[in-house]
Amino acid sequence: MKILIFEYITGGGFNNQELSGSLAREGRLMLMALLDNLAATKQLQLTLLLDERFADLTSSGCEVIAIRPEHDVLEQFTVAASSCDAVWPIAPEFGGILQRLCQMVEALGKIILTSPASAVAIAGDKYKTYQRLNAYQIATVPTRIFAESKYLPGDWMVKPIDGVGCADSYLITGPDDYDQMHERDGKYIIQPHLNGHKTSLSCLFKQGKAWLVCVNLQKFSLIDKQYQLSEIIVNYQPVTCIYQEIADSVARAMPDCWGYVGIDLIETAEQIWVLEINPRLTTSFTGIFAALGINIGEMVLQLLDGDPQLNPLRNQSIAINLQQAVHAS
Repeated sequence: MKILIFEYITGGGFNNQELSGSLAREGRLMLMALLDNLAATKQLQLTLLLDERFADLTSSGCEVIAIRPEHDVLEQFTVAASSCDAVWPIAPEFGGILQRLCQMVEALGKIILTSPASAVAIAGDKYKTYQRLNAYQIATVPTRIFAESKYLPGDWMVKPIDGVGCADSYLITGPDDYDQMHERDGKYIIQPHLNGHKTSLSCLFKQGKAWLVCVNLQKFSLIDKQYQLSEIIVNYQPVTCIYQEIADSVARAMPDCWGYVGIDLIETAEQIWVLEINPRLTTSFTGIFAALGINIGEMVLQLLDGDPQLNPLRNQSIAINLQQAVHAS
């Protein structure tokens, strides 16, 4: 099987503009981890689109298509995908980027190794995600369209409706903050600011069924009323029935999701709330092999023909420091 790997940040999605440091770090981590996973799987030919600024990431045995500033990256993506059997896109949801890439792969009739465009259309939109989860009676953080809301006392989070991570998300603590957000362009949602543990689930999905791989802890810093993800503890605590039940309920609510899926949670003393669904590889994925010895790339390929065989070879927690590197804890 010939597979095209396209991680949007390192693959030239911003080939003619400056790169965001945080997105570049996370994109680099995900690309390196996926290449390592697939390199260990036999009978694969890998093709990689790579922004020339990331030339140090070239992998032996991998065909590299260099993307320079003058290139139309989506045109290059289409040409490369046309000559492959399958495509593994990793991209942010903002601006409809991931959904568009999935649609392009589907139009070419190629195998897509992530959730299809129909799933991204829901999971990539925070308000549509809230509506879907709420319809299935899944505990999810109450969400409103910011432009249609009125200020209410309390602390609130305002986020882009299709944002990734904490980018352009703000903590609102008073009417002045609220008014300032109304001056911003773009479509936002507003949610109550809940205090609690911020965890995530790394899962595999297929046709409404979920396999929970591990539970992770996300650590944030609050700087100038913006949260910044600083560290992730992969395989933070054992998988328990409550987490498997959450994964199962989300899979039933979003049966189009396929392959690796991340579920972001907020755990308060009263309730575990589902916050977001990520229909793609997440940064937590990068620590799974070190933590459990499970090759997610291989497991996703197994989904093409049957169920994944999750057989952990070890059981440890792995800290991913987003400013530095990955190390065992």
